[in-house]
Parts: sequence; structure tokens; C-alpha cells
Amino acid sequence: KGQGLKAVDLFNAIESGKVKFVWIMGTNPVVSMPNRGQVERALSKCDMVVVSDIVESNDTLNYAHIALPATGWSEKDGTVTNSERRISRQRGILPPPGSAKHDWQILCEVAGKMGFGEAFNFTHPSQIFCEYAGLTGYQNNGKRQLDLSPLQALSEAQYNGLSPLQWPFHTVIKAENTASSNSKSNPNPRLTSKRPFEDKRFSTPSGKAKLIPVTYRAPLQVTSDAYPFVVNSGRARDQWHT
Repeated sequence: KGQGLKAVDLFNAIESGKVKFVWIMGTNPVVSMPNRGQVERALSKCDMVVVSDIVESNDTLNYAHIALPATGWSEKDGTVTNSERRISRQRGILPPPGSAKHDWQILCEVAGKMGFGEAFNFTHPSQIFCEYAGLTGYQNNGKRQLDLSPLQALSEAQYNGLSPLQWPFHTVIKAENTASSNSKSNPNPRLTSKRPFEDKRFSTPSGKAKLIPVTYRAPLQVTSDAYPFVVNSGRARDQWHT
């Protein structure tokens, strides 16, 4: 229970021996984390490193005890939510190459081998989406902006025909009736989006925004006539995009 470790803290825990198993999916932390040497030390000490990726070799795969071939964006089938909270249905344009599988399929197979198959018996991404949507509404009662529970009963046909939509939602205006729930011509529940905090209430116990004042501090490294440029490697703590 509780919050899991963030990326930097995770590798600290691996290096100290507190975490002995790590499964890395779709990222290359040896390249992208801010302290490469520390990440390499951590992975070298780790009892078991599993890496799922779409390439045959990279810096992180060099430390993998087990490498699993996964699908890339052009093969994936599911949904994508962008930075403006818009959910879009994504379909693969190419079949998975070789023995590559989707991440969710790999996880379900491993869970089954561990004895948790009943809880991971998904056969289609729509089932996973519906479970996730239901969880966002669990004990929510309007306390959290993210509530996709109106989508938790989507049929596979409705999921496949999902049009881009943006959370948070207003109340369902009109849900499709049973006769049309599998219709390809009109597959989606009727939902409308709303602007967050439009009612001037924030997701805090008081309903008020929490504003944190900061004091400006100039950079420690400044330019001069002799040294007019500052070199930035692009690495920063908690920033891992390559």
C-alpha cells in the first residue's frame, strides 16, 4: 500500500539492496537517468533484471538477465491519453514482429505462471480499460477529477468505436440502450466534457487552490564576456525522456 518509488528513488533502493527484482518496460534508464554510473552500479548488483523493449540491444539491455520482445507504437492496440486529458483509441497498423507481444499480454502470462491467472485473465484491451475506468470511480464521490467510471461498462464494440473524449465528464446525457450497445454505427455512450475547476472548486478538502510562494534564486553558473555560453547536457533529476 502507499505510493511506490519514483524513478530516482527506485535505483537508489536497487543499489542499496532493498529492491532485488526490477522489470523495465519501454525505457532506457542507463541512458536517460541523470546519474548513469549509479544506474549501472544498481543494475549490476540487482539479483534479477527483466527488460521489455522493441529493440535487440541498447545500454539497459546489456544488464538484462531476461529480455522480452515487446510491441512498439505502430503495433499497439489500446488507448492513449495526452496531456490535455483526451483519450483516443489507438489501433496497430502493423502486426507484432516475430515473437513480440503487447505489454499487457506479457504481464498476464507472467501473472498466470505465478498463480494469479484468475485476476489477469484478460483477452482484449477493452477489458483492461473497463477495469481501470471502474477503479477511477472507486470511493471517488467527486473528490478526484479523474473519474472514468461512466465508461466502465463499455462493450468491446463500444470500445473499438470509441471517439476521442476528454475527462472530466459531465453526467451521462444518454447511454445507449441494450439494442444498440453493440451497434457499430453508434457505439459510444453520450458524454460531454467539462473544464476542470470551472466551478471554482479545487480537489482539496477546502475546495481552495493551494498556492506555494517561491523565492527566485539566480543560477549558480552565469555567463560572462570570457565565457558567454553555458553547456547543458539535458539531464536533470526526475527527467527521463531521451
